[in-house]
Amino acid sequence: MKKEDQFLGKHNAPNENLEIEGAQLFGHPKGLMTLFFTEMWERFSYYGMRALLILFMTAPIATGGLGFDDQTSGAIYGLYSMFVYLLALPGGWIADRLVGLKKSVWYGGVIITIGHFTMALPGLFAILSSAPDLPKDHLTGLDVYSFFLGLILIVLGTGLLKPNISSIVGQLYPENSSKRDAGFSIFYMGINLGAFLAPIACSTLAIYDWHLGFGLAGFGMLMGLVQYKLTGKHLRGVGDFILPENENESRKRRKLISVVWLSLLVLAIIIACFFLEIISIDPTAIAAISNTVIAIVALLFFLYVLFLGGLNSDEKKKVGVVMILFVFSSIFWSGFEQAGSSLNLFAERFTDRVVLGWEIPAGYFQSINSIFIILFAPFFGAMWVMLAKKNLEPSSPLKFAFGLVLLGIGFLVMYFAAKIAASGDLAAPTWLVVTYLFHTFGELSLSPVGLSLTTKLAPKKFVGQMMGMWFLSIAMGSLIAGRIAGGASGGTAEALSRMPDQYLLIVYTVVGAGLVLMLIAKPIRKLMGNVH
Repeated sequence: MKKEDQFLGKHNAPNENLEIEGAQLFGHPKGLMTLFFTEMWERFSYYGMRALLILFMTAPIATGGLGFDDQTSGAIYGLYSMFVYLLALPGGWIADRLVGLKKSVWYGGVIITIGHFTMALPGLFAILSSAPDLPKDHLTGLDVYSFFLGLILIVLGTGLLKPNISSIVGQLYPENSSKRDAGFSIFYMGINLGAFLAPIACSTLAIYDWHLGFGLAGFGMLMGLVQYKLTGKHLRGVGDFILPENENESRKRRKLISVVWLSLLVLAIIIACFFLEIISIDPTAIAAISNTVIAIVALLFFLYVLFLGGLNSDEKKKVGVVMILFVFSSIFWSGFEQAGSSLNLFAERFTDRVVLGWEIPAGYFQSINSIFIILFAPFFGAMWVMLAKKNLEPSSPLKFAFGLVLLGIGFLVMYFAAKIAASGDLAAPTWLVVTYLFHTFGELSLSPVGLSLTTKLAPKKFVGQMMGMWFLSIAMGSLIAGRIAGGASGGTAEALSRMPDQYLLIVYTVVGAGLVLMLIAKPIRKLMGNVH
C-alpha cells in the first residue's frame, strides 16, 4: 500500500468557512465517513484487480488467461501503473477548472466501475450465452478487447477520482484545525483496509474464473458509488464547482470542455483503430519509448525552472534537491512496484502455497504490505518523534537513503528465494513475507518523507508542478518495474536460471543508490537551507 496516497490533495486549501463544531461523528464531519468508504471501495477495486492483473495476462489460455509472454505482460503492467499516476495530474486540472471535486469523484467512480465490468464481460457473456459450458481455452477477441478497454477506462477513472477525493478531505476542515491530520489518518485507514481485503476476496473468486475476480472489483467500486450518492448530503458546500460569472471566463471554460471532448474523441479513434487491427501496438516498445520521454520531460522541466523560472539562489538550490530526489525516488519505486509484477509471479510459480491440503491463491500475498502498514505506521511515527526529542532524528535525505537500503535488503531475501527456485524446489512463503516486511519498512522511511519534503522545498509559484514531478517519478519507477518484471519472473528455463542474478542486480542498484545518497546527504542538507 503506497503511503504517498495519503498526501494527494492534503496540501490543497481547506474550506475556511466551514464550522467543524457541527460535526456529529466522533468530533469529525460526517462527510469524512462518506469519503472514507468511497476511498475504501475504490482501493478495493484497484488492488483487487491489480492482484490478478499480471497473473491473468501470463496464465495459459487453457486456464482462462490471455497467454501473453512475461515481457509483454510486464510492459503492459508497467504502462498501466504509469498512466494511473500520470493521469492524476489532468484529473486534478479538470476538477479545478471544469467540473469541481465532487463531480470528478463521481464521474471517476462511474468510469472505473464500467472499466471493471468491461474486463468481466467475457465471463458474463459465457454465462448468458447458449453455451455455458464453453471451455476455458476458448479465447476470443472479446477477451482481449474487453481487457484492454477495461484497463483504459480504469486508468481514466482513477485519474479523475484519486487526486480529488483527498482534496475534498482537506476542505472538510478549517485551516490549522487540530483535527485535520487526525481526519486524514482516519481517511487513510480506509485505503489500507480496502487494499488488505481486496486481493483476498478477488483472488478467491478468480480460482473459479478470472472474470469473476474482475467483476467483484467492479462491484466494490459500485458499492462505493452507491454510498457516496446516498450520503452525499454530508458534503454539501464542499468540493462544488462555482460557475464563472464573467463571460470571458465562461467562454474560456467552454473552449476547455471542447478540448477535453476532442481529446477523448481522438483516444476513442485510436482505440477503435487498434481493435480493428488498422494499427498495431507493441507494449514493449511503447514502454521503452515512454521511459525516455518521461526522463527528457523531467530534465527539461527542471532546467526550465532553474534557468527561466525567475528564482533566487536559495530557491534554485532547493529545486536542485528536488531534482536529486526525483532520481532516487524513481529508483525506489522501480523496485517497490515489483510487488504486483515479478513478486506476484514468484508467488504463483515458485512458492509452496499448500496449507492443510489447500493451495493459497497467489494474490493473497498482495495483502501483506497493507497489513504491515497498519501494524508499523504508528511505530515509525512514534520512533521519529522519540528520536527528535533526543536530537537523534535522521535528516530527510538519510531517511530517504534508509528506505532504499531496506528495499535492497528485501530483494537480497528474494535472491536466496530465487536460488531455491532455480534449483527446482518451491520456496517457503516466509521468503516473500520477509521481503514485503523490509519493503514496507523502506516505504515508511521514504514515501511520506519524500512527498512532504517536496512540498517544503518547492518555490511558492511552482508547488503544484513540483508535486506533479513527485508523481512523475513514481510513474517512471512503476514503468521501469514492469519492464524489469519481464526479465525477472523466471517464465522460461533460461529465465529461471538467470532469476537469482536479476534480483541480485536489483540489490546492487537500490543499495548502491542508498549508499550514494548517504554519502551526499550532508551536502544535500546544506542545499535545503531552513527546510528540515
